[in-house]
Amino acid sequence: MFPESFAEKWIETLTEPGDLVLDPFCGRGTAPFQALLMRRQAIGSDVNPVAYCVSRAKTNAPAASQLRRRLTLLEKHFEPAEWEKQRKALPSFFRLAFAPRTLRQLLFLRAELRWSSSNVDAMIAALTLGSLHGEMSSPSYLSNQMPRTISTKPGYSVKYWKAHELMPPTRDTFGLLRTQLAYRYASDPPEDSATIFHRDFRMLPTIVGSLPKPPRLAITSPPYLDVTSAEEDQWLRLWFLGGAPEPTYGVVSRDDRISDRNQYWALIADMWRVLGSVLDENADVVIRIGIKSMKPGELVDAVEASSAFSGRPTTLVHHESSAIARRQTNAFHPGTKGVMVEVDCHIHMA
Repeated sequence: MFPESFAEKWIETLTEPGDLVLDPFCGRGTAPFQALLMRRQAIGSDVNPVAYCVSRAKTNAPAASQLRRRLTLLEKHFEPAEWEKQRKALPSFFRLAFAPRTLRQLLFLRAELRWSSSNVDAMIAALTLGSLHGEMSSPSYLSNQMPRTISTKPGYSVKYWKAHELMPPTRDTFGLLRTQLAYRYASDPPEDSATIFHRDFRMLPTIVGSLPKPPRLAITSPPYLDVTSAEEDQWLRLWFLGGAPEPTYGVVSRDDRISDRNQYWALIADMWRVLGSVLDENADVVIRIGIKSMKPGELVDAVEASSAFSGRPTTLVHHESSAIARRQTNAFHPGTKGVMVEVDCHIHMA
């Protein structure tokens, strides 16, 4: 992930209002959202349902009145008794993670929300995902004690809760969603919207051709080598969007946590082939990347060399490295040796 300031800097430097900005690994939608704020057009793509849902919601925000109306209708049609059987059938993790009332509401929303086809439902789903788990001392989260950034594994969570005699807080999901709605709409969303694809990035050449213009800038951060598994870390959010009630591996994406170096650079080569195919003439590419087993200079050389797979003349214009001050891995496993340094590369493509 990269912050809004990173996207803002490069969008301001390398594009003009009206230009099209692309992020083929859009994650939480930072680059497309920032592009809209700066009066650019934007497209993004991600194979992960959580990333797609959040990115779509941020960049295609419906009117707050539509959301309030939809929430009212959903709550009106919610019948708690209809979901008790499903609640009891879930693994013990869920019954310890959420209070009975809360879990029945989540099961109802999980079944009713059409987040992949409706902007209104995508926003409601995204708001739910943001509140699904976190610190139980905060009224902003629905779960028993959990990190807000990743979903801890069921076995670990159950053991922790039992050891500390923790019970899930009673939360009203509909009430919390209304609170989150008011917070998110305290300032107006962008006037324009972005096109977000729920696709493997390799499919972009078959899709982007239908757009009115080719992208002028690609700004992205591809998966890092052997660092983290989004599919595992986001398993509970994936469950809410229709996935399995336990962590899965290799179901959502074949590119999730690649450990083999040759396979990883094949992924990066595929990225360059796609960018070479879809970007405009005289386009720019900005990549933030990190690998724990390579020095910054080696990584820059590898990124520059791999750009040849674009099939177009490329020039490394700028690069810089920065230490990661607050690594997520260290927050949960002190002393771990994850990615310590990230490298930013700006490459011009003729």
